[in-house]
Amino acid sequence: MPPPADNGPLVEDFGRRIGGAMGWPPIAGRMAGVLMLSPDPMTLSELQETLGASKGSTSEMTRLLIANGTVERVKVPGVRQAGYVWRDDAWSGCLQHQLAQTEQLLELAQTAQERGAGMPEVQQARLRDMHTYYDFMVRQLRRLLDEYRQLHAG
Repeated sequence: MPPPADNGPLVEDFGRRIGGAMGWPPIAGRMAGVLMLSPDPMTLSELQETLGASKGSTSEMTRLLIANGTVERVKVPGVRQAGYVWRDDAWSGCLQHQLAQTEQLLELAQTAQERGAGMPEVQQARLRDMHTYYDFMVRQLRRLLDEYRQLHAG
């Protein structure tokens, strides 16, 4: 069941602000808003109708939100289509996704630093800086995730 229609301005705001901040298409931000405000799971058909989007776009955006840790696919009793819901731990999921991306970039920085060992000092310094940055970011994101999970659990 779609959220009440009076959430339209808020959903549009999500489309602009969350979509823009996360680098998502506005439709993904709008879908995030719709699912966050929906009291019940929504099927792809319901999302498509609520958002006025194509089936393909709706499907693609649900995959994006799942990958970003904010939405999950669920089985809805008595309904043939899968449902989609805003995860109870969506913000932890979002932070976990950011951590995973940053860990991948740290791995790249480590590999690049090893492979660049024979390069001139200017390039080696840049690769060291890259490694230092991503190492710092991974440590901080892990700390933030632990801290947020403790806050959310309490």
